[in-house]
Amino acid sequence: MAEFIKIYEENPNPKEIKRVVDVLRKGGLVIYPTDTVYGLGCDITNSRALEKIARIKGIKLAKANFSFICADLSNLSDYVRQIDTATFKILKRALLGPYTFILPGNTNLPKDFKKKKTVGIRVPANAIAQALVEGLGNPIVSTSIHDEDDLLEYTTDPELIFEKWENLVDIVIDGGYGDNVASTVIDLSNGEPLVIREGKGDIDIF
Repeated sequence: MAEFIKIYEENPNPKEIKRVVDVLRKGGLVIYPTDTVYGLGCDITNSRALEKIARIKGIKLAKANFSFICADLSNLSDYVRQIDTATFKILKRALLGPYTFILPGNTNLPKDFKKKKTVGIRVPANAIAQALVEGLGNPIVSTSIHDEDDLLEYTTDPELIFEKWENLVDIVIDGGYGDNVASTVIDLSNGEPLVIREGKGDIDIF
């Protein structure tokens, strides 16, 4: 059964963050808040954890389109091919923020993503997500928590999320009510911005 941990975004408790990071390092699955909807995530380097998430989502890991949750853009070159100045300026202008950018992957991607030609990069403006990634020392691979309700695509109440997911994950973080609008997804892998999904992000950033 999952732990249900309250963490305040205004001032994330370092001890609680460490508890969550330790679980991630051991291959655990964590549900945590972002600047949009709640996400299900694991350590990008842990193959068994990645397989668990793919199994929960009912897809093969090789075909999964997960986001890489990063603390900032400083390690972009670890996962993304060299990008031009114009593309980097778009990223700098939009991040931190509610965007997922599709970028060309490089040859240094973790083994489970070696066949991927593109990667989705997220740098959410949420102190809890930021603290988790910084504590872990590498990105969290993440996918959005969807709702089975016909009207609401995403569950916003962390207590309801816990009720549904307590037997599937190791920790559910209560970081307050989430949003019910996902991030805006923008494909920059071919140089020209292409909006794949209009979400919470203001797409007039270009």
